[in-house]
Amino acid sequence: MFHIIINPASRSGAGKKLWKSIVEPYLMEQKIEYISYFSKHPGDVAALAAQITNGASVSAPRKLIILGGDGTVNEALQGIQDFRAVTLGYIPTGSSNDFARDLELPKDTLEAVKRVFEHGTTHKMDVGCVSFADGTQRYFAVSCGMGFDAAVCEETNRSAFKKTLNHIRLGKLAYLSIAIKQLFIARSASCTITLDDKPAFTINKYLFSASMLHRYEGGGFKFCPNAKSDDGIIDICTAATKMPKLLILLILPTAFWGKHYLFPGITPYKAKNIHIKASAPLWIHTDGEILRKDDELSISCQRRVLTVIY
Repeated sequence: MFHIIINPASRSGAGKKLWKSIVEPYLMEQKIEYISYFSKHPGDVAALAAQITNGASVSAPRKLIILGGDGTVNEALQGIQDFRAVTLGYIPTGSSNDFARDLELPKDTLEAVKRVFEHGTTHKMDVGCVSFADGTQRYFAVSCGMGFDAAVCEETNRSAFKKTLNHIRLGKLAYLSIAIKQLFIARSASCTITLDDKPAFTINKYLFSASMLHRYEGGGFKFCPNAKSDDGIIDICTAATKMPKLLILLILPTAFWGKHYLFPGITPYKAKNIHIKASAPLWIHTDGEILRKDDELSISCQRRVLTVIY
């Protein structure tokens, strides 16, 4: 039995259309047993995932399929009761789909559906966890960002421009255009980072850090080209404004090909555990979903706890 959570609002309403026109007809034609659940409000996906996975065990895992975007997957992670007791499938209908991009899932919806229900190949993946001083925690599948990239996500998520571009399948242009704007209005901060048990170091004129389990973020930016989803290691891309912002503007597109480390101020790191303390509260996201503004967080990695169909 497959349990399918559908986010009908993904990609500005395309999720509902793709479910009705492609996914549901396929399931009926193939006589696949399933139960469908539709989210209506923020928080619904987490509540549905909790309901579906309640009582599941490692010996009898639940087959949970997500139809939506990276944010829908992220919300589902918050509700899953035990990652080891779930087999997760993903039908990408979002605007960024970085999770699907790294798994090399088909862009065509019908082919993505067939990959989930016919191929059945699975892969055990890492899950990241970000923790705050007040005890709040949030899991992520792709990345956790603090600073500039999170500020871009925050504005993009409430942008009417993004919705317009999503309708013509150019959603990533919204991210790029807002990134340019945020680059020029971003205030510099300093940031002290501790990686595992190594001595802490400080980055002045801190722009952002992206702590990633997968290679892509923000609709295809290859911020961590060497990231692997199952090695128990978090790859980190840090950026400081050590050069004129006009030059950074020219460098930014090189991240689509993972060539941004050729430039000063952009540095890669690796760690299992990360602690970040900034000089001022900055926006923070997980998988493109904005959490809050804060000046301190810790990030850890749970190795190979989630089985994913790909």
